[in-house]
Amino acid sequence: MKIQRVREIARERGLDPGKAERVELIKAIQRQEGNFDCFASAYAGLCDQTGCRWREDCFAAARSGGHS
Repeated sequence: MKIQRVREIARERGLDPGKAERVELIKAIQRQEGNFDCFASAYAGLCDQTGCRWREDCFAAARSGGHS
């Protein structure tokens, strides 16, 4: 998901995206939603959060060291 859409989601959730990096912004959204702030931490390709909107991006970011 592109950073512009991540910022839109943050604003929709009442967060100010400011100049936050993509990974930190997604983690803030996860916390605000009451979820684990685990984005980009599925290093082994395993995750039990099957309903997470960030799932595909999370795996890609984890593979690239959290910078995707």
